Order: sequence, then structure tokens, then C-alpha cells
Amino acid sequence: MPLAMNREVFITCAVTGSGGTQDRSPHVPRSPAQIADSAIAAARAGAAVVHCHVRDPETGRPARDPALYREVTERIRDSATDVVLNLTAGMGGDLVFDGTEAMGRMSARSDMAGAAERVAHVVQCRPEICTLDCGTMNFNEADYVMVNTPGMLRDMGARMAAAGVQIEIEAFDTGHLWFAKELVKEGVIPAPVLVQLCMGVPWGAPDDLNTFLAMVNNVPADWHWSAFSIGRHQMPYVAAAVLAGGNVRVGLEDNLWLDKGVLATNAQLVERAVRLIENLGARVIGPDEVRARLKLTKRGVVAP
Repeated sequence: MPLAMNREVFITCAVTGSGGTQDRSPHVPRSPAQIADSAIAAARAGAAVVHCHVRDPETGRPARDPALYREVTERIRDSATDVVLNLTAGMGGDLVFDGTEAMGRMSARSDMAGAAERVAHVVQCRPEICTLDCGTMNFNEADYVMVNTPGMLRDMGARMAAAGVQIEIEAFDTGHLWFAKELVKEGVIPAPVLVQLCMGVPWGAPDDLNTFLAMVNNVPADWHWSAFSIGRHQMPYVAAAVLAGGNVRVGLEDNLWLDKGVLATNAQLVERAVRLIENLGARVIGPDEVRARLKLTKRGVVAP
């Protein structure tokens, strides 16, 4: 693969995620106010896009209450800081079993919802971008299965497109890209197409460079793409993504650490990514340029 460095890069900050990190760092935001404040700080540090989950404000556990999403959305939009808003739609497909001899029924710990419920907050909040996890896979954390059947993805994608929200394909392995191409071919995902390459998430695509380049080489030339890896490889993947022609994602969803023994904030991770990108000779672009590139439309929240 020839070097095709991206000279105009946008940064996405994944602000809080849905993993069990809430008690591992005091910087992982929990409440809507904390999530919005952290997103705004990341935007001021150079992130053009903020990718947001919500959490129970008391326990910090992942949640999907539309009221929490509305509060986060409104706080970010009402701030004086401009940023492209990207909401997850990955919740509601968590299948858990009570051991290997109880496979005939799902555990009460499962969180399974229909398509309308899974995208309700997207339809109400109308972010500029929302995510669509384009496949089913085993997840290492909590030993559960992330369930996204072809029918569910077609239904969710159609609802997202009807709401006028740009779909960001989340590809955790090459098969997810394969099915995403089918959704684009069918017209479920309209152009311009945006994909996030998710590397190093057990048990998806490992984050070695050979696998990464296999993922990159499976992205059609007319798609826009970004990439990240988790943990200590987050910053090396900033460089890898830029050099391979893509955009980058950092943030506390994927990595808690700035340096060995030093817990990070979202703003600090973005600041470091900015320095890396600029040291490579590329330019970090802002939200208006991202909107122009992806043909995004900023809209207001619909009353519930």
C-alpha cells in the first residue's frame, strides 16, 4: 500500500463510552453536565467532533435514557463552543447468558431493545452524526455478545437516515465493512459515507498494523474514514491513521491514560493528538470544515 497521508485531519473525541471505567478514573464523566463539560473542553482543545454516550448520574453505569441524551445535547449546543455532535446508537443490543449450561434463555442482565427504542434518542436529539455498529461480535468485557443482526441494522439505518442524521459506520472487523458496503449498495446508508475503524477491541480486529492496513484497504476510495485503538496504542494510532490517509479518534472511552501512571482528561488527550498531527505536517480542521466535507446539517431537539 503506498503512503497516502491525510493532510487535513479531523479529531473525534469519544467522551465517556459505555465500558465499566467509571470507577477507574475520576475524569470519566457521569452526569449530563459532566459529559457536556468534558465534551466542550475537548472541542476547545481541538476536537471537531464529540462522540457521546450517557451514564446513570449516580452509579456511572451506562444508560440509554433519552432524557439524559437530551440534556447532554442541549448543554453542548447552548454553549459558546461549536462542535459536531455524534451520539452513540450502540446500546440495547447486549446479550448475556447465565453460564454455558443456560443457553436456552438470555440472562436478566441482558439489555435488548427493538430498533425504534434503540434510536429514539437519535430521532429526538437529531445529532449531526450517530453510530451504527455494523455487526455482531463477542465482547471481552462482561462476557456478552453485541447483537446487531442484518434486519436490525437495516431498520436502525433507515430510521437514522429518515431523521436526517449522518450515519457513522462502526467497523470492528473486516466482515463489518463487508456488510456496511451492502447497506450502502442497498441505499440504507446514504452518501457521503463515514466509517470508524475500531481496532484492538476484544474480540474484533486486533490492532497490529497488518490487520489495520487490511481494514483500510477494504474502505472504498470515496468513503471518509477515521480510526482508533484502545489503551496504550491510542496515540500511536493517531499517527498510523493520518499516515494511512484517515482521521483520528481519541478520548476516555478508549483510553484512560496520558502517560504511565498519569490519568488523562479528554482535553489532554485531544491536545496530545493535535501535537502529533501537526508534527507530522498535517493540519487539524474544525467543525465547519467537517460539516462541509460530510454535508452535515445542524438541527434542534424535537420535543418528546
